[in-house]
Amino acid sequence: MGRGNFSNLIDGLVWFCTFSGIICLYGASQMFWFRQIGEVLKRWIHRRSLRWTISGTLFALFVVLFVANFYFRRSLAETPYFSLHDALIRVPFWLWTFGSIMGFLLVGILKVPVGLVRAGRWVWNRVSRNSGTVLPSPERRAFLERSVYVAGTFPFFLGVYGFLHGRLNLEVSRMKIEIPHLPREFHGFRIAQISDIHIGAFMTEEQIRNVVTIVNGLKVDLVALTGDYVTWDAGTEGPVVEALSGFQAPYGVVGCLGNHEIYAGIEESLTRRFDERGVRILRDENHEIRAGSERLNIIGVDYQRRGRGYLKDVDRLMLPDTANILLSHNPNSFPKAAELGIDLSLAGHTHGGQVTLEFIHPRLSPSRFITNYISGYYRERDSQLYVNRGLGTIGIPVRLNSPPEVSVYELVRA
Repeated sequence: MGRGNFSNLIDGLVWFCTFSGIICLYGASQMFWFRQIGEVLKRWIHRRSLRWTISGTLFALFVVLFVANFYFRRSLAETPYFSLHDALIRVPFWLWTFGSIMGFLLVGILKVPVGLVRAGRWVWNRVSRNSGTVLPSPERRAFLERSVYVAGTFPFFLGVYGFLHGRLNLEVSRMKIEIPHLPREFHGFRIAQISDIHIGAFMTEEQIRNVVTIVNGLKVDLVALTGDYVTWDAGTEGPVVEALSGFQAPYGVVGCLGNHEIYAGIEESLTRRFDERGVRILRDENHEIRAGSERLNIIGVDYQRRGRGYLKDVDRLMLPDTANILLSHNPNSFPKAAELGIDLSLAGHTHGGQVTLEFIHPRLSPSRFITNYISGYYRERDSQLYVNRGLGTIGIPVRLNSPPEVSVYELVRA
């Protein structure tokens, strides 16, 4: 077995184990919350027939939402606008999914100290049985246990916040990038980066046009797009190209493709559509920007996969005696870029974790499963990387501690 095939096999096993784990977690969380709902109904409603009626109605509603999302969605094309189906079916289902899974995990974490207290009480009672001293079970312990379950409902409210605010709270990040051999004509050159748009019901065509208006107001010299314009549906490529065709920058708009263009099968057609609108999608090629007698080199590559080797043959696209800037959707190509001596890499792909608790611990981000480059600025040797958090969402339409982002870089001579 070749090295590339072995890497693909490992990737496949990792994804299979991850997917299986998610399915098991989802099933366990649903069983947990249905049981808790049953306990609440049992406590507050004494008529058994009424309890069964309410329980059956809630379960039927869950089944309808589940089937409508994973079966009927096959016959519904992704829309670049927010539809009634999205409001009544998709949003309630995904907010319930987020809250139930996160709440289940939170309860599990909080029950650890409660379990330790109960275990300590049991040991104490066993040891002190002969002496007649038995540690009482105070009311506060029962209150603590009830509080754990109440705390488990907190993620449901967090999900609503992440959908209504976190998903829409656009942040413009500004930073200076020092490049030692930047041509003098490009000192102060400003680039705006947009990534991971994922046009659809939760990043509509109208919302994208609003972002384009914001970027135009920043008066940048160049706009860089770093992939994932769509999610799954090839039918949304037209609207996303139309929405992104309104950029106004003296040196134009360049971009690269992401992994979701591969999934949707639109690499060729999307590139052609963008070209018709004056947007240059760089597919393993470079683009020279000239100012006076000097030049700046922009390199764009298709989505980089480990099994095929990162940045293969990219060295032939680099230019000497100027700054080389790489557009690569996958930030995992950065170590190879640093090895090649590329001055600046612009990437996306991670959504900044989308739902991240890195303020509690640096490892609490879903994107840690796929990369060490989650969001923001990184440096290795003389090479620099910035990972943009993107505009859209994937899966659950919620963002927490990872707002959507437009990045603006000012290039300066070191």
